[in-house]
Amino acid sequence: MNPAPRLPRAPARPGRRARRQAETRARILRAALHLFARQGFFATTVEQITEAADVGKGTFFNYFPSKEHALAGFGEIQVSKVQGALAEIRQGARPLREVLRRLAHELAEEPSRSPSLVRGLLAAHSSSESFLKVMRHNLARGRRLLAQIAAEGQRRGEIRFDIKPAELARLFQQTFFGALLLWALHPSSQLQGWLDTTLDFFWSGVAPRPGQEIHSAEKRR
Repeated sequence: MNPAPRLPRAPARPGRRARRQAETRARILRAALHLFARQGFFATTVEQITEAADVGKGTFFNYFPSKEHALAGFGEIQVSKVQGALAEIRQGARPLREVLRRLAHELAEEPSRSPSLVRGLLAAHSSSESFLKVMRHNLARGRRLLAQIAAEGQRRGEIRFDIKPAELARLFQQTFFGALLLWALHPSSQLQGWLDTTLDFFWSGVAPRPGQEIHSAEKRR
């Protein structure tokens, strides 16, 4: 008699201590981003962040070496949005162009509330080498996820396949951050409108060339 198949183990649930730590870190991060957006990065102090998050300064520094690192935590939020887009595209229910447009608008959700938040990010890049390292790490993570999205789009025939997925990912980041930077320096209009126009140009460059859709479909058979 064959042995009964083993059921996969359910992922271990984080312990109470780990959950409390995650909740505290998220509360600090939310408070910091709210203050950065409301009054600007440079005008915000660690004391104001700890007061808004209802934690002590020692607790703050247990999670973030500086307020620059709290700002870098914003990158983690952005990466999670790209992860969500990858999960959505793998489900195959929505066209890739629609998923990318929605992703860009989700990535712009917090920055669109305050140009000073974006300018604070730019300024923090030059203020701390360790902060810059964290930001580069988050950008690299996002780029790897975007490359997987691009590869899936190529497999489905929705993106031209003569450009490597990693290059397509870099181009998407370049397009998004270019629009974000120019808007932060000249916030005279809505960022979401800028993004729509910019994404239309981006898509015209990455959409399949005539005949490529058929060739890609044949490759999938």
